[in-house]
Amino acid sequence: MSARLAEAWLRGVAGVCALLSAVVHLLLVPEHLEEVAYMGILFLVGSVALLVAAGGLARPRPLPAWLLGTAVSAGMVLGFALSRTVGLPDYQEVGWDPPYGVLSMVAEVAFIVAFVVWCGGERTRTASTAVTRPAASVHVR
Repeated sequence: MSARLAEAWLRGVAGVCALLSAVVHLLLVPEHLEEVAYMGILFLVGSVALLVAAGGLARPRPLPAWLLGTAVSAGMVLGFALSRTVGLPDYQEVGWDPPYGVLSMVAEVAFIVAFVVWCGGERTRTASTAVTRPAASVHVR
């Protein structure tokens, strides 16, 4: 598989993962706004950020989108884990909350994995296409 095709594939996978996670969280916003308002707001903000990241992955320079999507996905994974272990202020859940919990965890972890793989490919592409400049010569008079 060519590097260009691999990058397009990774961007596509990450974009779908971001969209899936955003939709899952958007579906849960009304319920969480009623239960614990700040959770609903966090779900809404996270969803919007993931939609922005998904769109940004289609741009020529996707690094900001990758960073945004990875940060939001990691935050959601952390929030999920905390809410089911030690709890968050006024908020604690039990179990995986199927199908939403499972879907969002798979999407968020897959986004992070795609980013790590993309970084490895980016490093390889940069190293192989790097242009070296000749060292500046020093003239002594």
